[in-house]
Amino acid sequence: MLRILIGMFAFCLVAGNYFMWSAIGYTSPDLFKPVGVVSILCQPLAPVVNQVLLIGTLLLGVLFILGWRYQITGPAFAAFLLWVISYRLSWSMIYHSMHLIVLHILVLGFSPAADALSLDAHRRSLAGAGQEASRAWQYGFAIRLICAVTACAYFVTGIAKVASPLGWSWATGQSIRSQVAADAIRKELLGTSGARLFYRVYNHVWLFMIMGLLTFVVELGAPLALLNKRLGRLWAATAYLMHWGILFIMAIEFRYHLSGILYASFFDMERVPVWLNALRARLAARLVRATPAKA
Repeated sequence: MLRILIGMFAFCLVAGNYFMWSAIGYTSPDLFKPVGVVSILCQPLAPVVNQVLLIGTLLLGVLFILGWRYQITGPAFAAFLLWVISYRLSWSMIYHSMHLIVLHILVLGFSPAADALSLDAHRRSLAGAGQEASRAWQYGFAIRLICAVTACAYFVTGIAKVASPLGWSWATGQSIRSQVAADAIRKELLGTSGARLFYRVYNHVWLFMIMGLLTFVVELGAPLALLNKRLGRLWAATAYLMHWGILFIMAIEFRYHLSGILYASFFDMERVPVWLNALRARLAARLVRATPAKA
């Protein structure tokens, strides 16, 4: 389930930005500042090569979602996605919101994430070779690692806030309000509108103080989410609501976070197919009862 959900989001991310990311290769080479794995390059790739890599990423993404020849397509899609995202971030600015999707795909790509609900599993079932070790540690380890990667990303963000010149003043509400105000003014000057809700709550410092404290709780308290399932689910729900608050007040859209898919690893996603099958069975039973019997 995580492979399908996260894989679909990664595919949509590349597909939705295909034309913009392919057009980047035609801009001035002076804007190219390689980061991450792309740092091995001294100059930008030829635009055609960049387009081929994007198309290859999309094709591998489909195979990743379907779980076909996963021992090859899983790591390949993870490597291609790492490259195309790093290449995108090597132009103009770095979007930190894209980091987690790449890290999650890397974990899934190098784990046995296609041993069920996949074309590989279907092929094995037809051949009479079912997967026996469905509860082996390799499966749970990958899920826990995704949770740990997510928690660490939030914790690092919290540490960065504390280590900044503003430090713990984030908790007073003044600093976060000033940052939101600067962001809103910048958007107005660039011709885009900020969040309308911000102008209504600007004079209520206590609201920003609550937001600042909530931010520290979510970010610095992220490692606590790894202690047990209940804490993890509570943290995931709080972080999810926090990002919706950021959207309404700051008009900053973290799509992976807002989709909720980022937090799917903290929940028992394997129950979703069971729940859907049970729902389908109940609907079928109601339909049979509602259909009048023929004479």
